[in-house]
Amino acid sequence: MKTVIVLLAGAAIATSAVADIQDPPSNDYGPTRKLGRGMANFFIAPAEIPVTIAKINTDEGNAAAAGYGVVRGLGRSGARHIAGLLEILLWPVPAYRQSYYPLLPSDIPWIHAGYSEFPPELGNESKYPYVREY
Repeated sequence: MKTVIVLLAGAAIATSAVADIQDPPSNDYGPTRKLGRGMANFFIAPAEIPVTIAKINTDEGNAAAAGYGVVRGLGRSGARHIAGLLEILLWPVPAYRQSYYPLLPSDIPWIHAGYSEFPPELGNESKYPYVREY
């Protein structure tokens, strides 16, 4: 009888330990990351304009880049400015989805229209650091 009670107590402790989430997924995003992301998006948002123009120039050509590439870059830059300002002002508050997740939609599900969490870097950025096409 004593061993049954000890086994039941051990099972109760083991199941309660498994059910507890020690590191939830939203723990990666905190108020300091939100403040840093907001400052980066607010101050480096103009980098979105040449990056968008260059991407459209590569994908669709010069005329498209000179036309709606500039307009799309200005729109994306404006969206980053607004999101950055809101994240700077509301950094201590988990305002969006009751967490500190980014305001801009992720670029993972959308091929051409999503945003990365931080603004694009100008300069030596490459998707493929070890492969060169000739």
